[in-house]
Amino acid sequence: MEKNFKKNGGLLLEKRLSSGEVNVDKVKHFSLKELEKATDNFNMNRVLGKGGQGTVYKGMLVDGKIVAVKKFRVQGNVEEFINEFVILSQINHRNVVKLLGCCLEKEIPLLVYEFIPNGNLYEYLHDQNEDLPMTWDMRLRIATEIAGALFYLHSAASQPIYHRDVKSTNILLDGKYRAKVADFGASRMISIEDTHLTTVVQGTFGYLDPEYFHTSQLTEKSDVYSFGVVLLELLTGQKPLSSLRPNEAKSLASYFVLCVEEDRLFDIIDDRVTKEGEKEHIIAVANLAYKCIELNGKKRPTMKEVTRELDEIWKLERKSNNGQQNHHEEIEHPAIDAIEYQHPWVADSTSSDISPSNITFTLELEVMHILTE
Repeated sequence: MEKNFKKNGGLLLEKRLSSGEVNVDKVKHFSLKELEKATDNFNMNRVLGKGGQGTVYKGMLVDGKIVAVKKFRVQGNVEEFINEFVILSQINHRNVVKLLGCCLEKEIPLLVYEFIPNGNLYEYLHDQNEDLPMTWDMRLRIATEIAGALFYLHSAASQPIYHRDVKSTNILLDGKYRAKVADFGASRMISIEDTHLTTVVQGTFGYLDPEYFHTSQLTEKSDVYSFGVVLLELLTGQKPLSSLRPNEAKSLASYFVLCVEEDRLFDIIDDRVTKEGEKEHIIAVANLAYKCIELNGKKRPTMKEVTRELDEIWKLERKSNNGQQNHHEEIEHPAIDAIEYQHPWVADSTSSDISPSNITFTLELEVMHILTE
């Protein structure tokens, strides 16, 4: 047990615990016996999902609490495990998955999270259930929640955090279909002086910031680009990469730009969105997504600017619906926890007016082709 603890980063973790880098009040150390019992010895029938970092199992603790247990695929490299543990131990936001604890007794380290029951955004969006469709209002709310969580990570955490792998499979949906940003294994905590951090490029094609891909310079705008692709998924209902689209538009970002340049925006918008949304609000969200996927990172908005625009559009959309609410709308307003900001938003030189007369598409974006089969 002691050997496994040291091998799995126990000494490094203890050092970080003693330095105050990890908030120990929020996480606990689970014994291997506890987690084996909770997951029925990591029974394959309990698997919730598999990814590049490892396998996640559904478990039930002795007190009846349902949890998700992540078994890392680290092969001797514990950096991602320690990274995710340290970062999540410091985050307190209702739209970020909550870390409950860890176990270092096994050869493969384990992390324990709150259980999120409704899968991920990718599955829900692309394998839609007609009995529980994703309405335009839900899409706007979920987009605002994701944006608010990323704004929190960039601006309000103890140190700025860049997620580096924002994608719809890393957005979980809770019992009320609220967004929960997850999977921080690739994330980086950024000190104030590290404004442009050179890193080994990590991310997922279709979502990966082309500027970061070409320069290896990581900035907060890399997450903005990836969020823009998620926003396009919500607008269009289409996947980030598809071999079914023309060669010049296999990536959703490229296809979206192509449609805009050819004045065919509503050819790409999801039918449900077109039917349920106010046209000017759909155009406003599309305009925002367009700005997020700008090739030049400096021209992209910040997550603060993205959040406030989405928040305003969502409120206007709800107002235009005369207060009619569907069965998902009993949740709280997706304003950002633990961040004080002015509301209504005060206009500045970097924000855009979302009134219909001012919604334009400045077609400056050079098409980025990510051709993967």
